[in-house]
Amino acid sequence: MDLFRQRITELRKQINEANYSYYVLDNPTISDAEYDRLMRELQNLEESNPELKTSDSPTQRVGANPLTEFGTITHRVPLLSLDNAMSKAELTEFIKRVQKALPEKNVEFVAEPKIDGLAVELVYENGLFVKGSTRGDGITGEEITQNLKTIRSIPLRLNDDKIPAPALLEVRGEVYMDRRDFEKLNEQQLSASKPAFANPRNSAAGSLRQLDSRITARRPLNIWCYSLGACKGIAFDSHYEFLEILPKWGFRVNPLIQLCKSTDELLEYYRHIEEIRDSISYDIDGVVFKVNSIIQQEELGIKSRSPRWAIAGKFKAQQEITQILEIEASVGRTGAITPVAHLAPVNVGGVVVSNATLHNQDEIDRKDIRLGDWVVIQRAGDVIPQVVKVITERRDGTEQKYQIPDECPFCGCHVIRPEGEAKHRCQNINCPAQLKGSIQHFVSKRAINIDGLGDKLIEQMVDSGLIKNVADLYFLKAEQIAALERMAKKSAQNVIDAIENSRRTTLARLIHALGIRNVGEHIGKLLERHFGNLDKLISASFDELNNIEGVGPIVAQSIIDFFNEQKNRQTIDRLIEGGVAIQTTKVADFGQLPLAGKTFVFTGTLTKFTRDEAKEMVEKLGGKASSSVSKNTDYVVIGENAGSKADKAKNLAVVILTESDFLKLIES
Repeated sequence: MDLFRQRITELRKQINEANYSYYVLDNPTISDAEYDRLMRELQNLEESNPELKTSDSPTQRVGANPLTEFGTITHRVPLLSLDNAMSKAELTEFIKRVQKALPEKNVEFVAEPKIDGLAVELVYENGLFVKGSTRGDGITGEEITQNLKTIRSIPLRLNDDKIPAPALLEVRGEVYMDRRDFEKLNEQQLSASKPAFANPRNSAAGSLRQLDSRITARRPLNIWCYSLGACKGIAFDSHYEFLEILPKWGFRVNPLIQLCKSTDELLEYYRHIEEIRDSISYDIDGVVFKVNSIIQQEELGIKSRSPRWAIAGKFKAQQEITQILEIEASVGRTGAITPVAHLAPVNVGGVVVSNATLHNQDEIDRKDIRLGDWVVIQRAGDVIPQVVKVITERRDGTEQKYQIPDECPFCGCHVIRPEGEAKHRCQNINCPAQLKGSIQHFVSKRAINIDGLGDKLIEQMVDSGLIKNVADLYFLKAEQIAALERMAKKSAQNVIDAIENSRRTTLARLIHALGIRNVGEHIGKLLERHFGNLDKLISASFDELNNIEGVGPIVAQSIIDFFNEQKNRQTIDRLIEGGVAIQTTKVADFGQLPLAGKTFVFTGTLTKFTRDEAKEMVEKLGGKASSSVSKNTDYVVIGENAGSKADKAKNLAVVILTESDFLKLIES
């Protein structure tokens, strides 16, 4: 047994070193035939000695049974999106904003190519790859661990010979497909009489979302790693330092990344990467600039969904000319009406385009876009096709003007354009065009929270006519769910139990779940505190809503419009008929809660609870959680590797609590 164990260890080391040399160092050390021979020997030894198999063995990259659906993962640190700069002038403005916010400080930037792939997060515990997920909405993503394991350039165990593996390490990266590999894949598809893939990005994304990891393993996927999530056991002073350490652990880092110390260097990098863009073997759609210093990043902070210390500089899109054959009103999940132009198919940047967004009525009027026009189109950000301009010289008088209809083309309900907004919107939350998205939002964890009711199951329920609005969920029977594809009695009963558990909810959760335009989780809590029950909210006037601190006229009008739609009121009545019970709270109670008026900031890596759990604890007791430290902050709770926020708290004489101190305060 010791001889087998020793040989298995040697083989794993040889294969891992070969992967490292090939993918990270770009310097193959053995032939493909030798690699295959080593892998076969290892597979045979592990099959003969199953007790010696480990999850980090190279043989375990493929082999799990196909999944029925993907689970979800909540990211410890949100995967924020980036603001876009569409020109050198906008990039220069970003640099000036950063330098103005950090006066008299030397600011360095890291410049990186923006890979056109699928963002993922890799989670390692004590050096072992344990979980992987997509970016999702930035807060939660789909767990695709088995599929990510099939990508040979992702280490299953960190190489800790030079730098010890931390207790927890989250690495973000972009999974992509090389253009040549993409072309070969399409050749294989066509030779097998299967449809070709549209482009490398779609192909990579579709490959990662296969429920059977054996299919993913046959796709030529690769990864560039570029960002840090949560981390325990090691701290980094700069982003560039982190990027330099990544290859030592076994990760691929793009060789085009560069440290820049001036505006001229950044703009020259932008110019150079755009110039060589077509000669790079993979697709990129711009560059990313990040402030290098971690302390400076923390000082700059974040906005609601994007950091102030980073920006994506997009490249000019490639353009083509085609004709608009038809214009159709499309309805999204939130009821937004988007006019879409159906085009004579044309190849733009390697992708055949047959549809383009016209955005809104103002955009149509401004560009004077008409049915039948010949137009210049481009892929905005190299992704979404859009009309750049009309070629008026080619008009022959048969072109027709277009106006977004007053009634929803799907449900016939009112379409309005809220004051101050560019979009027209259907007000009916049960509109068939937005029903699936509305239900998915309604049942989500931070809304009504019906556990186990995934997107695929919702799609089946809607497509089969089992549910026609969100209230129908509370009239479902177990046998109806069990009759759906891939459902059984036990799993159906689990869904029914989850629906039952959701019947008792709070006003704030229900408001958020209803998907009222401009009304999210935070506004829902403000409305709950002010009104205490649903009836008072429904009958509230515009002035009363507008006068609530944090609401304002746009949100107030959205609420008025929502409750003015009769079908929305009918849905709420049916929810209550279905047993949804809203906990009522006396308005005065909020001011009497022990943490009323207190503001908390959490910093560092928390181990006893998540940020969301801590925020919920504070809010339940009347307090507020903030992302930045100021003179108005009452408490700063510090976890491991607390950064500049802890220092700022000391300078402002703000009370600093450990996690244990915080729990004692909450319990008291």
